[in-house]
Amino acid sequence: MFNIGDYVLNKKNGYLGKVIGYGHQLIDNVYTTTLQVLVAENKNSQKREVVIEDIISAWTLNVAN
Repeated sequence: MFNIGDYVLNKKNGYLGKVIGYGHQLIDNVYTTTLQVLVAENKNSQKREVVIEDIISAWTLNVAN
């Protein structure tokens, strides 16, 4: 499990960001815990902050920070 403030990397799309919260989504009739991550620089825009929510297993701890 990740802590608020941890820096994480999305395995699918390479987004790097800071954990700001948790959520949940209904996937195949099962509530799945999600991670809410503040991405500082989205590769599709300049210096824009975006919140991305995805299932926890899609993220890994970024040990470089």
